[in-house]
Amino acid sequence: MSQITTHILDTTKGKPAANVSIALLQQVGDNWQEIARGQTNADGRIPDLLPKEKQVELGVYKMKFYTQEYFAQDGTANFYPFVEIVFNVAENAHYHVPLLLNPFGYSTYRGS
Repeated sequence: MSQITTHILDTTKGKPAANVSIALLQQVGDNWQEIARGQTNADGRIPDLLPKEKQVELGVYKMKFYTQEYFAQDGTANFYPFVEIVFNVAENAHYHVPLLLNPFGYSTYRGS
């Protein structure tokens, strides 16, 4: 399993959000560098965002969820064209960053 994982639940439908593009970026100074990109599977997950053996450096990261494209798949109007979740990697551990999503709001937490 990747050191950094995610899943998305579309809370309007009560189902996983499939086919959502996600970028993982690392903060480098005042800039962001993309280090991985993937798309959620039918279960709303990306289990292999990073290779299993890859350990990221300690620091600040963000996941960018491209929600506009997801909602456009079925013609749903939405407010946020993308969602960015910024988080600290403070130790060499597994980080799970879930997203609870609907067309006009979202929530997140550190998962396990």
